[in-house]
Amino acid sequence: MKVEVCYALAASATRLTVQVEAGATLEDALRHSDIETLLRLDRSGLTFAIFGRRATPDALLHDGDRVEILRPLTIAPMEARRLRAHKAPRQ
Repeated sequence: MKVEVCYALAASATRLTVQVEAGATLEDALRHSDIETLLRLDRSGLTFAIFGRRATPDALLHDGDRVEILRPLTIAPMEARRLRAHKAPRQ
């Protein structure tokens, strides 16, 4: 079956399609894609999702799934909202 492995940065995204056996896990897809080596990713701090829903490395995959590698947040969501509100024009 085919699955897609994705990793996005602010300015670019990497999407790799890999062929895995039926019953493959998220970990299997990562290993087959070799994306961690290709992009020199450090697994500490990374989490994973399948179509935007958090998943563990032992999650079973289905044909057509999109595995997403999630980066740690660089700023807390509340802080980001506060900064955007501060920059917004006042009326």
